[in-house]
Amino acid sequence: MYTHQILVVGGGLAGCRAAVAAADLGANVAILSRVHPVRSHSGAAQGGINGALGTADPKDSPEAHTYFTIKGSDFLADQDAVQTMCQEAPSRIIEMEHWGAPFSRMEDGRIAQRPFGGAGFPRTCFSADKTGHVLMHTLFEQCLKRQVQVYEERHILSLVVDQDPKNPAARRARGVIALHMTEGKLESYRADAVIMATGGAGRIYRKTTNAHVNTGIGMALAYWKGAPLEDMEFVQFHPTGLFGTNILISEGARAEGGYLKNKDGERFMKRYAEKFMELAPRDIVARAIATEINEGRGYPGGYVHLDLTHVGRERIEERLPGIRDLSINFAGVDPVEAPIPIQPSHHYTMGGIACDINGTTPLPGLYACGETACVSVHGANRLGGNSLLETVVFGARAGAAAAQYAKANPTEANGKIFDAETQAAEKKIRGLGQGEATEDYAAIKTEMGNTMDDQVQVFRNEKDLRRALDKIRELKGRFPGVRLRRKGLRYNLDLIHILELEAMLDLAEVITLGALARTESRGSHSRTDHPTRDDTHWLKHTLATHTPQGPKLDYKPVTITQWKPEARVY
Repeated sequence: MYTHQILVVGGGLAGCRAAVAAADLGANVAILSRVHPVRSHSGAAQGGINGALGTADPKDSPEAHTYFTIKGSDFLADQDAVQTMCQEAPSRIIEMEHWGAPFSRMEDGRIAQRPFGGAGFPRTCFSADKTGHVLMHTLFEQCLKRQVQVYEERHILSLVVDQDPKNPAARRARGVIALHMTEGKLESYRADAVIMATGGAGRIYRKTTNAHVNTGIGMALAYWKGAPLEDMEFVQFHPTGLFGTNILISEGARAEGGYLKNKDGERFMKRYAEKFMELAPRDIVARAIATEINEGRGYPGGYVHLDLTHVGRERIEERLPGIRDLSINFAGVDPVEAPIPIQPSHHYTMGGIACDINGTTPLPGLYACGETACVSVHGANRLGGNSLLETVVFGARAGAAAAQYAKANPTEANGKIFDAETQAAEKKIRGLGQGEATEDYAAIKTEMGNTMDDQVQVFRNEKDLRRALDKIRELKGRFPGVRLRRKGLRYNLDLIHILELEAMLDLAEVITLGALARTESRGSHSRTDHPTRDDTHWLKHTLATHTPQGPKLDYKPVTITQWKPEARVY
């Protein structure tokens, strides 16, 4: 049994920033992570972090950043949350610089900025094409400086909720049960507040830029304990995943002047966003590429070219060294000499655990931040460079809010509920090891990924979504037939993959049901049978709550403070 005031589940950028904020308020804080923090998926972010510093263009401002983020979201983002993020952006970036983040520089020594899609101004601060990597190391150093306890190689099994059957209003998140992967034992972690920061859910799809640890487990654990999920149908497909492997090819490649060309050598973006071209918002660029491929103007196999040959060796080696290495090693193409084959790939989860600007969820004691949360700053489509910003802005706010809550509400957790949760986890694991398997978890996962790739993709329609929903529910029905092939608990990845699959199936159902219900096209959610945005009926957030019968959908209004919905013209 481990006890801390604040338990942060997830060791990426959002989790580490939350831990730093909580520690700075004097809280006893710990991070519990599946992998060592610097191996988290945050390190894979390449292109940059947005902030209206005005170094590249003095006309830029937090107000302009706010407007273009709201416009990019197709007006589904909560405008008060976006204003908070954009106002705090410059100070959070400068804070990271003062902590030692080695940003790329202008000739006068100030932080360099590049243009990203739909931004209106070049406001993306970067460190070559390894921005997430350097920010991750910088923040982890700050955790070490504050002596934050890190429990790594722990797989979270359940969220512990202290509840009194006679007083439902007294429900409160009190910790987690986790599997110590290297020792093969179950452990209890008590806390006065829990911050969920486990990242996105990309592995629900087969073609994704996400790491294998991005299974949405934190979202599912909160969902199963009554915390609603918000706007899960909005799934971002990055326009430029490396063909064949879906490894991310940064938007920074287009920011540095890369062209998108079809098999006829045509810069086809002029048909879809004549003014912004390759630097239109990601949803528009992804649909353009998918259209070119679907209409026969892509290359055999289904890809187009990202051409950097005209950019020049010197600039590629200075600004895009990682992209060059990835292209050479995984596609056999040197972008200095030849175009890179790319295709749209699943990239980001705009939805997540519903929470406010301080990470507060409807479940007392539970906070959320980063990609696992939905503060609703991205709405229906995220602008590139805003995800890293979200982690440091709302990670800091969640950490501070959780620390304040813990100090104001110190109570002794009910030990019996930890015992009950541990026993339930043990019973579940034992059940997976008993009897003969009638299903193979790998086959179910493959079928799930193919279904999401084929029918809940860039373009959607009612027929495909109904087929996908039926298939996901069929797979859920088959899941109880899965059994462990290896019985021990030490580094039993077989067990972990099975437990993650259960979570992914439930999240896939939420995504698909929400997409089926939303009869409009908005941002990343593009319905060919409902091709227009419908503000009269659908200017609202989707909320999904867990029931024994499946997800129950509800809705809440979008917060609009200043900018009324308008046409998205790029």
